[in-house]
This record gives sequence, C-alpha cells and structure tokens, in this order.
Amino acid sequence: MGFHGRGRASERNGSTPVSSKSQPSRQSLTRRIGVVLVLVGLGVVSSAGATMPDGRPTPTGLEVPRWLTLKSSQVRARQGPGLDYRILWEYRAAGLPVQVIAETREWRKVCDPEGSVAWVHRSVVSGRRGAFNASLDEVPVHSHRSEDSDVKARFSARSVIALDDCNDGWCELRARKLRGWVAQGSVFGTQTRLLCDASRPAGEAPEPRSR
Repeated sequence: MGFHGRGRASERNGSTPVSSKSQPSRQSLTRRIGVVLVLVGLGVVSSAGATMPDGRPTPTGLEVPRWLTLKSSQVRARQGPGLDYRILWEYRAAGLPVQVIAETREWRKVCDPEGSVAWVHRSVVSGRRGAFNASLDEVPVHSHRSEDSDVKARFSARSVIALDDCNDGWCELRARKLRGWVAQGSVFGTQTRLLCDASRPAGEAPEPRSR
C-alpha cells in the first residue's frame, strides 16, 4: 500500500500494488518489497557549474547529489559505467527513489535505500521524484506542514509513493486525490545530504564494524 486515511488505500486513490522479486544471489529486503507507484512531476533542475562530491564538474550540468526514480521493475545494476561491466543485481521495484552520487554522460552511480551502490544507465531512471518508507512502521501524513496539524493519512511501510516537492523541512506526497505532508528526512528520497560515499566501489553496503 502507499498511504491510507480512514480506510485502506484502494484503486480509487490511485494506489496500485506492484510485486518485487530479487535474483537469488541478492536476497535483499529492498528488492522484495511491495511498492506503490504514482507518477510525479519532474523534480530535477539544471544547475550551471554543478560539481560532483570530488569537485569535478558534472557531465550533465545537473546537481550531484540529486534524486531520481527507477522507471521499471527490471533495472540492472552494474559494477561500472558500461554494458561490459558485471551485473550485480536487478532492481524489481518501479518508482524506487535512488540518489545520484556520481555520473558520466550516459551512466548514473546511485545509492539505494539499503546503502548499496551501483551504476545504472540514464535511460532506466526518471527525474520524477518519489519517496520510500524504508521502515517497518507507518509514517503519519499531515494535512499541513506542521506536527500539530491533523494526520489525514498514513504512509505504509516498505512502500513507494509520489513526491511533489520539499519546502521548509516538509515534503508533499500525493496519490491522485490524496495529498499530505511528511517531515523532510523521515522517508528515503527526501534527504539533501549525500547518503553514500561517492568514492566507494559499486556493491552492497559494507557490514557494520563490530566493537
């Protein structure tokens, strides 16, 4: 589900569950999620003189980091920026937001909700914004940009929904007639900071070091 109000989100709210499966070698929660995809308006703005985290100018002239979404439920993640690089896994979650952390003209190095890094071709991602509730709990969706405002819906766990824009620490979500606000940073796809080390080789997120 995406988000729901007094009753569960249904077809009348534009919520359509989409199944997601991973390759056997990549048994990841992100690739197993049930997601909801709702198209959003374009959310990428060109920025002259934009640079990557290492200080080099971006080949596209767009800001890095920035947010994109996966166009389909079959997106191959590669070890490097080219078709000759090994396929690491396949994303099976259309509409999943990913953060661009580096790029070439044709390829985007992205950080996913699990902190894994991979290269994807520019043709399989969209500048439309989306949000992903990576937690196992529902996130309250407020009627206004305030914690004191009414909770008009709830963003379901492990779901994707459309993201319009973020302002003053709040981000607007929508699913057809349903609209509401969540605190910026409370769901994946709304952060402004770099979430993965851009210099890290492509691959799964490193295991936490034991003390």
